[in-house]
Amino acid sequence: MGRPRKALLDRTRIGRTALELIDETGDFTVPEVARRLGVQTASVYHHVDGRAGVIELVRGRVAEGLDAHTLDQRPWGAALEEWARSYRAAFAAHPRAIPMLTTSPVRAPRVLQQYERVAALLLDTGFAREVVMPIITGLDNIVLGSALDMSAPEEMWVVGEGVDAPRLALAQSATGADRSGQAFELALSGFLARCQELLEDGGPVGPAAHG
Repeated sequence: MGRPRKALLDRTRIGRTALELIDETGDFTVPEVARRLGVQTASVYHHVDGRAGVIELVRGRVAEGLDAHTLDQRPWGAALEEWARSYRAAFAAHPRAIPMLTTSPVRAPRVLQQYERVAALLLDTGFAREVVMPIITGLDNIVLGSALDMSAPEEMWVVGEGVDAPRLALAQSATGADRSGQAFELALSGFLARCQELLEDGGPVGPAAHG
C-alpha cells in the first residue's frame, strides 16, 4: 500500500485533541490524547516534547481567540483595555484550561509574541521598566480570574436559614444580572487608573509608591 496522502498526526491535531479532553475533564494525559487520535503514544512524543509540549500547544490553541490587533490602538489604555476583553473572552471559552496554563511557564512562540507587543506598548508609552512585568501580571490576574468566574454560578454566596448575614444577602439581591461582568469592569477600570498614576509618577509599584 502507498503512503497516506495526509499525515495521520500533526501538532495542530494534538493540541486540539488535548484541549478537547481538558474541556471535558479538566486534564489530559499523553496516552489519552494518543488513544483519541487512534495512534500510539510514542507517535505523539515524536511531535512534542512531553506533556509540557502538549500544554504549550493547548496554550497556543486557546490564544488563537485573542485579537492582537487591539494592541495597535492608541492611547495605550484603550489598547490594553480591548486586549484584556479579547483575552478574557478567549479563556472564558475554556475555563478548565486556566489552572493548568497559569501554573506552567509560557513558552509558546505565538503567545510570547503577544506579550512582547504588550511590553513594547508599555515601554514605548514611557512606563518604567520596573513596572512593566507587574502590570502584565496584574492584568493576567484580573483577566484569568474573571474568565474563571464567568463559569461560576451567578449566586456564589448562599445565605441559607440559620446564617446571620443580612447585609450580604441585601447586597446580593441588589446586584442585578452579570455579577462577573460588573466585577471585571470595576477591577479593570481601577487597574488602568492605577497604571496611569504609575506612568505619571514614573515610580515603583507597591507601598513605597504611595509615600
